[in-house]
Formats: sequence, C-alpha cells, structure tokens
Amino acid sequence: MMVETHSLGHGSNLDLAVKSPAHAEGRKLIAVVGGGRGCALRVSGPATVIWLPLRGRLQIDATNADSVASPGELRVTEPDSRIHAIGRGNAIWLALLGHPAAWRAALGGLIEPSMPDPVLVPARHRASHAMRRDAVAFVRALDDRSRSDRAETLFEGLVELQRAFAPAILRCPGRTFAQRRQVFVRLQRVRNYLAANCHLDIDNEALARMASYSPWHFIRAFRSAYGETPHTYLVRQRLERAKRLLSASSLAIAEIALASGFENRCAFSRLFRQRFGVTAGAVRRGGYEVAVSMAR
Repeated sequence: MMVETHSLGHGSNLDLAVKSPAHAEGRKLIAVVGGGRGCALRVSGPATVIWLPLRGRLQIDATNADSVASPGELRVTEPDSRIHAIGRGNAIWLALLGHPAAWRAALGGLIEPSMPDPVLVPARHRASHAMRRDAVAFVRALDDRSRSDRAETLFEGLVELQRAFAPAILRCPGRTFAQRRQVFVRLQRVRNYLAANCHLDIDNEALARMASYSPWHFIRAFRSAYGETPHTYLVRQRLERAKRLLSASSLAIAEIALASGFENRCAFSRLFRQRFGVTAGAVRRGGYEVAVSMAR
C-alpha cells in the first residue's frame, strides 16, 4: 500500500489535489499530520477523508457542512470538491485521504469484494481509546517500514465501526443491498448535516432535497433507518450542544438556549430535564454528573 506523508507545523498550510486513479498519484492514500496552532489543510478533488483529532479541536469546512471535531471522535467525509481543515489551539490531528478507488484498494482485504461504492459512508464515529492509540502508533511509524502494519490495524478498527451500520442499511428502502446502501449514504449526508448545523432553523423540505427525496418519503426513510424522525434527532443534537456549551462557555442559560436553536426558554428547560434528568442550572453549577450519549 502506497502512502504519501506530510507533516504540518505551527501556522503552516498545505494544498492537496486528489487525482483520479488513472494517474499513479490517484492510487495511493495520503496521510497528513497537523500539529500546532493554525496549521491548515486544503483538499481539492474527489477525496474521501478520515479525520481523527488527537488533541484540541479541528474545524472542518466542506461544501455542504461545516463542523468541529474533538478528541474522541472520528469523522468520515465523502468525496467533496472543496474541503478546508484547520487546527484550533494547540491541536494535533491526523487526516487520511484518497480517491474512493484508492480506499477500495487499501481496504480490499477487510471488505467484501462486492461492496458497492462508496466503500466508506460519511459518518461521525466515536473513536475508542484503542483506536486513538492505534492512530498515534501509525503517526509515529510514518517514516518507518512498519507503517503498513500500523495502517492495517487502524483500518480494521475503522471497518468495524462502519459495519455497525448494517442493521440501519437493511432497514432502508430498496430491492437490493446496493440500493439500500446508496439510500443510507444519502441519509447519512443529511444526518451529519443536522448534527453540524443543529442550531440553525432547518426545514424538512431542504433536508429532503439534500437526500433526493420528497419530504414525505424522506421522513419515512429516515425513521426506518434510525428509529426516529429528523425533528427528534435535531432536538437531541440541540440538547447535546447546549450541554457542551453549559460546560465550556460563560454564556447565560437563556443565551445558550438561543445559540442551540431553542427560541422558547421554557421549552428548552423542559426538554433538557427530560433528556438528562437534571436542570440546565444544575449542570452549570457542576453539582451533577451527566452522562451524555455520543451515539449518532
């Protein structure tokens, strides 16, 4: 497996153009390690990217959605014509990217040969301690001959995370697995957009267009795949955002409610208590331990 490597230091920038597999450059993966304040990566071309923050936050801007990834998360972004990522603070992060055909070749021994494209679906995964440890080992081995073994270990963990989507894929409409999987990819695009933009006023018609569905069929397909409506998922993501802001910002609770997409303070207070079992004020005072689900 061919892996091109790059390292970014404090304030540095890197522009990468991903080519088609007709070129030799398009048949390899590219590993980029960013470390230090303000280092940035710009990617053009049809690149599937794995983002793994190891320390600090990583701002990821793409055509359809902008989001912030934190340690403990692993992001898979689908091929996009424009991707820009920048580390926030003293961040350390790993990006693995390549043309979809390069990913199929890299994961060939870990996936079924008949797996329809894309072999990786866009997702927001929770990265276990073991996966983060494997990522660190991979980074340390970038200039070592053992990096192929390190990469295989990391890829095994990634494929295992993606296999967890199988039940949801089977619940999607379609006559064949390939058709259902394509529907799931479209739904994942919408779900990831909702998670990144939950504070905005979003209507079902716009989401349905993103998934290439009518609003009625979109809501039905979304509920079949995930067991909840888009609105229920949106509210849950808003509450998760509010909980994070309560711990990380000095905004007043009313301001946090508004910044999380809730115009009605009373509705926010009621939903927050239903979700977490405590009031927003109690979380702000730090008097309770609140277990927040990271499942997406």
